[in-house]
Amino acid sequence: MYKRVLLKLSGESLGGAVGKGLDPESLRKYSKEIAQAAKAGLQIAIVNGGGNIFRGLQGLDKGFDRVEGDRMGMLATVINSLALSQFIKDEGVKAEVFSATPMEPLVRYYNRDNAVKVLEEGGVALIAGGTGSPFFTTDSGAALRALEIKADVVLKGTRVDGVYTADPEKDPSAVKYDELTFDEAMAKHLKVLDQTAYALCNDGNMPIIVFDVNGEGNLLKLVNGEKVGTLVHK
Repeated sequence: MYKRVLLKLSGESLGGAVGKGLDPESLRKYSKEIAQAAKAGLQIAIVNGGGNIFRGLQGLDKGFDRVEGDRMGMLATVINSLALSQFIKDEGVKAEVFSATPMEPLVRYYNRDNAVKVLEEGGVALIAGGTGSPFFTTDSGAALRALEIKADVVLKGTRVDGVYTADPEKDPSAVKYDELTFDEAMAKHLKVLDQTAYALCNDGNMPIIVFDVNGEGNLLKLVNGEKVGTLVHK
């Protein structure tokens, strides 16, 4: 059973079926499960992506400089975190949004000790803004924050129920892995995380569980020690 986790949610997951904008039903669904887990005693920090609003790499095709595009993507993660925090609060759980770059008074400037304090008091800490620097994905931000707050595991919520030999949405013959080492995942070029995030988790001995975030009760099952998704470890 885990005590403290870092939950990584894609921006698209907050955008509902189309993966764009903010979908109230998706926000409400995730918030209910997050709140239930927090009330059960799990300490949860969350890192959101921003792809439902703007992804830095997308800007290159639209004429944006990569640095400016990534900055826009960081702002998108702040919007997502503010939205999710409101729904978590509606479930009766304290939620605090932190940003990797100063954005006060909109959200708090991220400080590891302040984020941990929120967790220890039973609240949810949403850490936005990626790493605060361009050229890094929110996966890398999630790995970094997980190591900083000394999480037990990174829980990466996706649209599929784990890591497969190929994309199961495109290849019906794809086979799911129940467990993998970081070396195996990298050797097989399995896109669990980007290479920087892989390296951080591997060096820091931070396990990752890739699971279907839309599966009913999956977060609570993980909290209770049930096997869900694919475990990637050192």
